[in-house]
Parts: sequence; structure tokens; C-alpha cells
Amino acid sequence: MLDPHRLTILRAVIAAGSVHAAARNLHFAPATISQHLQSLARQTGLVLFEKNGRGIEATPAARHLADASEDALVSLERLERTVKDLREGRAEQIAIACFASVAQAWIPHVVTELRKTSPNVVVEVSISELHPTGGRRMPDVDVRNEALDAPGDRLEGYRRNVLAEEDFCVVLPIDHVLAGRQVISLAELRDQPWIDHDIHDGPTGQILASACQSAGFSPRYVARLDDHHAAVSLAAAGLGITVLPRIAVAGLPAALTTRPLTDPTVHRRIVAHTRTRPTRARLIHTVLTALREVAQDAGPDNCGASGR
Repeated sequence: MLDPHRLTILRAVIAAGSVHAAARNLHFAPATISQHLQSLARQTGLVLFEKNGRGIEATPAARHLADASEDALVSLERLERTVKDLREGRAEQIAIACFASVAQAWIPHVVTELRKTSPNVVVEVSISELHPTGGRRMPDVDVRNEALDAPGDRLEGYRRNVLAEEDFCVVLPIDHVLAGRQVISLAELRDQPWIDHDIHDGPTGQILASACQSAGFSPRYVARLDDHHAAVSLAAAGLGITVLPRIAVAGLPAALTTRPLTDPTVHRRIVAHTRTRPTRARLIHTVLTALREVAQDAGPDNCGASGR
């Protein structure tokens, strides 16, 4: 097996341009650097450096070896940090998957509560819209949304916990012709230019498509994105309307307002699926408790029926 320390020295010499410069950077004697390079050359059977005037120059083989070793050395550094965390009692980790609006609105409270009881915990959060096949690790808590009339997912190895139900509302410019209404019928949006925020037709997009079908039309999209922040920006520029769940409309630009929808009302259910893992039971319980707290604090809201 190649010595990672020697590979690190090889990369340092190539980056610095000379043995003496690498020795200064690494706080080694130049002779020590040379010995490691000679050992690496013998181990690999490669010519790593050639004389160039009074100095040396890395061969193509050496440069290729240095480039190819980068991922392995990064992984080893990560492993060394893990060992250090284990040695110093900082081994707790928890992985959460959720959609973007939950990550923005709820996860700060969740991480705050986790660090109160486990100050050294590392929280990994992956956005499920961006990584539908999962993040770096299998999530311990997987927050999903679903239609109210859907049977609901049952994930193997997880418990299902309903957190909240919320309505969708239309986001439109404050000077829009429909902004004077207290409530807007979904059918009234038939001829409006729409801005989609779920281009991959995830659960939210499917809920909206089903509601529009019930109202007898398909949205006329002028833009389709996979980020609700970008959709809001386009709406603020006057390019169309967008329909978002209530959790995603906090902090809208001053140019926009929201109105509740009717005929039909559009809504969804938010569910946290928690892994049945005794080794992380305490952390998972803390996450679930915090999610329930923030979901309850959000409370029922009818998407700004009183206006802005």
C-alpha cells in the first residue's frame, strides 16, 4: 500500500516547485523530503522527478499520481478527523433529510435544540428535492410532504409522525388585478402566467397539478424552476404568479403579497419519518420534539387573507 505521507510530500513538492520550498512549507529538512521522494519512487517503480538546470521538474507520471491521490488523501483526512472525534468524545452525528422550505424555516430551531443537549453533535441536512436518492448518509429523520387524500408513505425501518397540515396560497404582485381580493378562486388563475417551483414534479408539484385539474385547467407556465426562492424572485419581477405552501412565504419582498385559495383549497400534510435506531434514539427524539414544537408554533394561517 502506498504511504499517504509520501504522497502528501509529493503533492507539496509539485505545488511548491522545489524540494527546498516544500521543506520550508512542511517544516522538514530538505534531506528528509528527498528521502521520502526516493522511497516513493522505489515503491511505485516510477520516475517522479528529472533534473532541470539546477533544480528538478516533476514528470508527467508524478503529476498524474499526485492528481489521482487527491480523493484518497481527502478521505484519509476525513477518517483521521473521525478518529479524533471518537477519541475526544465528539462522535455523535445525526442526518436529516427534508425539503427546502422546512430546512429554511424549521431546521435552525431543530439544530439549536440538539446542541443544547449535545453540544458536540454534527448535524447533516440534505435537501430531498436536490438529492432524491439521499444525502451522504441514510437519514435518521426524513421530513416529507404529501397530499391530504394520499394514503401516506410508510418507510421500512421508520416510524411515521404527522407534524402539520398547511394550505397553499397564491403569491402575486401587490398591484396585481387580483390583489384586491380577500380570497382567490383557483380557476381565476387559469389565464395567469405561472411560475413553477417544482420542475421535477415532486409531491408539491403533484398536489398543485391535481388541484388545477380539479379546477378544470392546466397552468400556463412562463418559467419552471426547482427552487421556490427563485420562483419568488421572478414573481417579484412581475413575470407571473406562483403558488406556494404557507411555510415558504415568510419574508416575501415588499413587492409581493399573498392570498388564500379556494375552489378547491390546496393543502398538504408534513410528516417526519424517524428511524428506529436505538443508538441514536435520544438524538432522534430531540429532533422530533423540536420539529413538533416549531410546527405547532407556526400555527394555522390562511395565507394572508387580511392582506399585507
